[in-house]
Amino acid sequence: MTDVLTPAQRIAVVDPATTQTLGHVALASREDCTRAVAAADGAFASWSAVPVVERARLMMRYADALERRHEDLATSVSRENGKTIADARAEVRRGIEAVEFACGMPSLMMGDALPDVARGVDSYSFRKPLGVCVGITPFNFPAMIPLWMFPLALAAGNTFVLKPSPQTPLTSDMLAEIARECRFPDGILNVVHGEVAAVEALIDDPRVQAVSFVGSSAVARVIQERAVASHKRVQALGGAKNFLVVMPDGVTQPTIDAIMSSAFGGAGQRCLAGSVAIAVGNAADALVPKIVEAAKALRLGPGVDPGVDMGPVISAASRERVAKYVERAVAAGARLLLDGREAPRTGSFVAPTVFDVSDTASELVTDEIFGPVLAIVRARTLGDAIDLANSSRYGNASSIFTGDGGAAREFASRIETGMIGVNIGVAAPMAFFPFGGIKDSIYGDLRCHGKDAVAFYTQQRVVISRWPT
Repeated sequence: MTDVLTPAQRIAVVDPATTQTLGHVALASREDCTRAVAAADGAFASWSAVPVVERARLMMRYADALERRHEDLATSVSRENGKTIADARAEVRRGIEAVEFACGMPSLMMGDALPDVARGVDSYSFRKPLGVCVGITPFNFPAMIPLWMFPLALAAGNTFVLKPSPQTPLTSDMLAEIARECRFPDGILNVVHGEVAAVEALIDDPRVQAVSFVGSSAVARVIQERAVASHKRVQALGGAKNFLVVMPDGVTQPTIDAIMSSAFGGAGQRCLAGSVAIAVGNAADALVPKIVEAAKALRLGPGVDPGVDMGPVISAASRERVAKYVERAVAAGARLLLDGREAPRTGSFVAPTVFDVSDTASELVTDEIFGPVLAIVRARTLGDAIDLANSSRYGNASSIFTGDGGAAREFASRIETGMIGVNIGVAAPMAFFPFGGIKDSIYGDLRCHGKDAVAFYTQQRVVISRWPT
């Protein structure tokens, strides 16, 4: 690990629940980013020459150390992001699972062989690391998403520069600190903090071979264009508008619980948040009052406090943006069933907000609001519900709630999303499956973690040989 920062400025990290300053991180200049890439580039030759089995053992030590620091990491996530401590613990757990997956790199990097592919000709394939890789991560999962990226990249033999969100950088610093304690070789993992200028400096550096990004679709598109223009690999996961389809037989307490978690977990700031519930047939009659009652019962407060069900959104600016969506929807005639704008003004709180929407062209149905706002719409049939969901420009995730296997099968075969849930509110794959959507929810072909990530962080080569007999 190399200390690459010589900053002239610092970024203040603010607790969104209390507005108290949690700490500061150094703001990297363009020169700092260049030094970080140089450190990673300088370490690549020796690190990539380390046998993959030894690299995997280092990841095993790292997974062990993360386990020991699980509660410290969860507390850091909860304080700088605002999510509940239970949610933060679950996030850290999913991040550790990604590291555990990276421990299998000796098997994951194995190639294929076919002797006698032609007369006297043998052929085999193998995977090689790329070089310096960059990860640009969002505020909503400050532990999990970095752990989706750099452990797999490092286990595959690459070196890495991580640029976390300036709103939640402290957890990434803790991840790096734990890596130092595990004796990661100097230069293989570097962390820089910054905003647009830092991102541009990292992408433009000719020594960087691959860029991973998670964030909004607008930024994902820009990241892809800039990286591809420099002939780099790019994996850019964008925004989402996730639909939860509820059949008449699916209006059960487990369904209500799943919708509450999906719509309001993390204050609705997940890329898998279910922000539109489509009630099919007469499902709305029973569904709507149950959702309103359950949403009213959710308790707001600082995420680290016991008994809290939902924390704040990330900032005052986010709170105001969500409030403006609510105001415009009310002005357009949407029926407001539960108004979350009356939440406490200390901190960036927005209470659960629920709309009954008849206009499917409403912003509530089309836009990624990224806050605790749930729109309930009605569909006559399952086919109509699927058509509505498929009309979205996004295609991250969608779920159906039903006890009917035929309905679930039709939904799974026709819905146009990358991740599909059946009686699951948050359709998040485990680390050994790929995570990502389609349409405007992804730019680039390969997704995060799973075998897609192994393919992304490695280059496949094929040897064809003939020997004289």
